[in-house]
Amino acid sequence: MSGRPAFEPLFTSAEMRAVEETFPGYPDSMRELMVKAGTATAEAAMRRFPEARAFTVVCGGGSNGGDGLVAVDVLRAQGREVLVVEAKGDERELGSPDVIVDALFGTGFSGEPRADAAALIEQMNSVGVPIVSVDIASGVDASTGEIAGSAVKAALTVTFYARKAGHVVAPGRFHRGELEIADIGLSGGETACRLATPGILGLVPRKQEGDTKFSAGSVLVVGGSPGFSGAVCLAGEAAFRADAGYVTVVVPRSLLPPVELRLLEAVKRPAPEDENGHLTVEALKLVAELESRAQALALGPGIGRSQGTREFVRELLKRTTLPAVVDADALFELKPGKWRSPVVLTPHAGELARLLGKESAWVNAHRLAAARECAERFSAVTLLKGADTIVASPSGEVLICEEGTPALATAGSGDVLTGVIATFLAKDLEPGLAAAAAAVAHGRAAQLIEPQTGVVAGDLLRSLPLAISRER
Repeated sequence: MSGRPAFEPLFTSAEMRAVEETFPGYPDSMRELMVKAGTATAEAAMRRFPEARAFTVVCGGGSNGGDGLVAVDVLRAQGREVLVVEAKGDERELGSPDVIVDALFGTGFSGEPRADAAALIEQMNSVGVPIVSVDIASGVDASTGEIAGSAVKAALTVTFYARKAGHVVAPGRFHRGELEIADIGLSGGETACRLATPGILGLVPRKQEGDTKFSAGSVLVVGGSPGFSGAVCLAGEAAFRADAGYVTVVVPRSLLPPVELRLLEAVKRPAPEDENGHLTVEALKLVAELESRAQALALGPGIGRSQGTREFVRELLKRTTLPAVVDADALFELKPGKWRSPVVLTPHAGELARLLGKESAWVNAHRLAAARECAERFSAVTLLKGADTIVASPSGEVLICEEGTPALATAGSGDVLTGVIATFLAKDLEPGLAAAAAAVAHGRAAQLIEPQTGVVAGDLLRSLPLAISRER
């Protein structure tokens, strides 16, 4: 098993303040913290950009600006030429720097910058030289990653003690650049948000001596419709590759021949369908018979959006006693319900927008809030897909995974994720943990593929076993 912890804390602004208040001698010791922070920033900037001789340091009026002024002293002591621009001053010319140090706002910032501050941010971005941000890129909400107006586009962010949620959650994550964490003597602190690391895979049960194919994890996959047989095949094979022992796939009767050819190891069962080849409520009886030999349900890959299918999905989720992962078209027009067993929803931004009755742009701008709102409204773990995959539980706990690569932007990758989540649910992992561990495994599988261009979802199936076992 990997020695890396399964989680790392992700602090909000308020949680970070609480940590600072435990520092010996607080608040009189704030100057000591400022000196450590400013020194760490200057040293990181010189280390990352060793050829830089001229720096412009843009300082705000708060403690972040104080960190910046300490950095000025350190840079000058090392023989660098430094121009100081203070946000409240009259001088707004940034000179001709090799590097800009952004100490305008800190982790306490939220909302939209004032017009003068926004203009200064845009001016920094337009100079065309690397920007080093102190703690977090100015304009980014450290607690949520939200950006209400202008925000610095940093090449390097030097933060203190630990990551902030805004470093990881989009759109803020796309403004951080490289992230360096500096130790300034702080410790402790509780967070509602945590980063799921590859160490989480050490919590996934593996097949043991004495296991049978059923005790190792039995998954029931329900989906498929004409033209989308591949989705259910990908989910079924992904369940096996995630170490399930037994997989049963239920598809519309007319879809059985291609699924038989593509998916060898799974048991296939044909179900009643309508005249267009979509599952209907009559399929519920078959699914009920199969549930007794399964420990988890994967519902939705390629299932379609017909009226009969929507009724089937709603009724199945109302009746099933299996923990279920719900994906793709099974999310279409889904309504909150009283589930008999845990449910994991896996929407992308567009699907989540429909679930919440909002626009996709709103979800993309408020990803953390959107995932939490869905988890609360549907009483279900919500996995919001993206570069920052967010797993929000109804309890308020949030786990975030950032292991994925752009190669995951390919048709079918979500079906693979669904199969992995179902397997981890079948292995009796708590739903939020199962979803987060699956997201990490999914992302790690993408990392292992070479080259990263031209990747298809089937490539993930081949790398999944190594991705899951490597971190143990």
